[in-house]
Amino acid sequence: MKIIAIGRNYAEHAKELNNPIPTTPVIFLKPDTALLKDNKPFYIPDFSSDIHFELEVVLKIAKEGKHISEKFAHKYYEEIGLGIDFTARDIQTAHKAKGLPWELAKAFDHSAAVSNFIPKTDIENIYDLPFELKINNEGRQNGNTKNMIFSFEKIIAFVSRYITLKKGDLIFTGTPEGVGQVHQGDKLEAWLQGQQLLNFHIK
Repeated sequence: MKIIAIGRNYAEHAKELNNPIPTTPVIFLKPDTALLKDNKPFYIPDFSSDIHFELEVVLKIAKEGKHISEKFAHKYYEEIGLGIDFTARDIQTAHKAKGLPWELAKAFDHSAAVSNFIPKTDIENIYDLPFELKINNEGRQNGNTKNMIFSFEKIIAFVSRYITLKKGDLIFTGTPEGVGQVHQGDKLEAWLQGQQLLNFHIK
């Protein structure tokens, strides 16, 4: 199982971090050791003083595929969930300034919190799908898949041109604006189409 993540897939988020809006998907990977499941707490690592939350819709790949055409991409996922891409922003900023890869900022242990998944057949419209994050009961991120620069199908087609997708792989599809720092004691709750899928604490 691998975790594939899409960066800068919402224009307003790209702007808030002073990044250019991409013309092709920005891809990075997280290892399976980044996975944090079952609403277990996230422990702030000792190597960063600026861990940020990034709420994302997550696709679970249902079958193996390579060079998947966009028109058939919808057949390669059957379940959708939510995830938090935890990012060591201080490390990322330093590495970007030097032109270095982001892995230390993105791929550390438990940096990919993932909810349970729901069948996409239970979702009214995956192309107009609202999702929301609250921290300590205060709204922090409100997103909708209609605002994605690259659709689920475009992402799957693009990624599979370079990387074979396998059953169980997860794709983090990008975060909307509103990202920020987490602190010890914070409670994170997230909803997809009004259904709560994430509810865990920062320690």
